[in-house]
Amino acid sequence: MKVAADRFDSRMQTLPKEDFPAVPEATGTINATLPRAAVREMVAKTQFAITGEDTRYFLNGALFILQPGSMTLVATDGHRLALVNVDRPKTAAKGKDTDEVRAILPRKTLWELGRLLSEGGDGDIRYERGENHLFFEVGDRMLISRMIDGQFPAFERVIPKGNNKRIEFERERLTNAVKRVALLSNERSRAVKFQLDKGKVEVTSSSPEFGEAKETLAVDYNDAAMQICFNAQYVMDFLGAVDTDTVALELKDEVSQAVMKPVGTEGYDYTYVIMPMRV
Repeated sequence: MKVAADRFDSRMQTLPKEDFPAVPEATGTINATLPRAAVREMVAKTQFAITGEDTRYFLNGALFILQPGSMTLVATDGHRLALVNVDRPKTAAKGKDTDEVRAILPRKTLWELGRLLSEGGDGDIRYERGENHLFFEVGDRMLISRMIDGQFPAFERVIPKGNNKRIEFERERLTNAVKRVALLSNERSRAVKFQLDKGKVEVTSSSPEFGEAKETLAVDYNDAAMQICFNAQYVMDFLGAVDTDTVALELKDEVSQAVMKPVGTEGYDYTYVIMPMRV
């Protein structure tokens, strides 16, 4: 193949076009219309929780659950779990879109889908599922992806039901506090400790290499004093994904899963489960 322009001239080796892999074709087994803005939000709020460990291949993606009146996206790496549920019009159902359908979307697919949706544009997404592939039509582009063949963990059992302590924070204040305190946290564990007491939460960190840090946040809390430790990056990932002014932390004790949620959301339900650290 020759490519030339002005004073530039080149010749490149090529391969037979017959050697290019065949592009899968949609079979229409599952055919649905998905609201564009909702899918964009779902991807942004879950993709960071996908594991990077190849040994657990079934976690190298996010579970997409499609139902006639809703859709759910959930990702976990074993230390935290991000779950988003969004209602969608039942009139959007087409073909065999009448029952719950589950598929594990690879991590790379989520990133590419998020990139396509972040480029702007109008119109809903057309979603099709074949025997081994998923098809997302975004505007004039078609994203085709293989499904991950595996059994996604029973995530419903991970979400705690008995967390009886709840604290609401100003999102921006909590974000800045964790960011500052984490600067002096252990470089490997990135641990920050939340010390709860009447009317306040102290966010602290310490490390032999750097020193220690503490910041106090005034909150409405009248329960028993306790402390719980989290990976600072996990907390920051959640705070960076939500846009509400207030976020809530729900917990039970120092060793059980905690839940973080945005307060005052409309149109979607977002649950972030985070395992405490033992330091």
